[in-house]
Amino acid sequence: MGRIRRASAHDVSGVYRVCLLTGAAGGDATDDHANPDLLGHAYAGAYLAGEPEFALVAVDEHGVGGYAVGAPDTRAFETWMEQHWWPVLREQYPLTPEMESADTPDARLIRRFHRPPAAADELLARFPAHLHINLLERSRGGGMGRALIEALTGALRRHGCAGVHLGVAPENENAIGFYRRLGFETLASRPDELVLGMRFE
Repeated sequence: MGRIRRASAHDVSGVYRVCLLTGAAGGDATDDHANPDLLGHAYAGAYLAGEPEFALVAVDEHGVGGYAVGAPDTRAFETWMEQHWWPVLREQYPLTPEMESADTPDARLIRRFHRPPAAADELLARFPAHLHINLLERSRGGGMGRALIEALTGALRRHGCAGVHLGVAPENENAIGFYRRLGFETLASRPDELVLGMRFE
């Protein structure tokens, strides 16, 4: 089953690989992306750099099989990303006219680097923290997902967070069922995302 530990610089490539191999609503997104790093840049790497206390990996003899990352103060983390994470990516991946108009997964991610979404104030008032979790197939079904969530939410609780939220693709029914079994409730439903949350009080 493996074990859970704090992520380190040694885990960046493994975390990015997991992000790519689970990036299609839990399935392999490799064929969707010409650049395999973009998903990791968008959804994982910043946590290892900016919130290492809340970046966990599940490891076994094959390497990183899953991760859970989060931030206790979503608005503060958005500010940190604007100052320290997005500028380098914006320089590396400029928003050209071709990139603005292209309808590809890579182009959509690059546009996200330049125009990252901000969480709604009303959401953060009750659920100020957020998290992401992804597991490869070999790490599923044995309790590792639950253990990762419990370890990360425990760290957020100890930090004094009142609640946590996350987003999931509406078509990812397995993940939605998993979160609901752990106590997450639906907060908002949009065509491209279901927002779930858990209060700690």
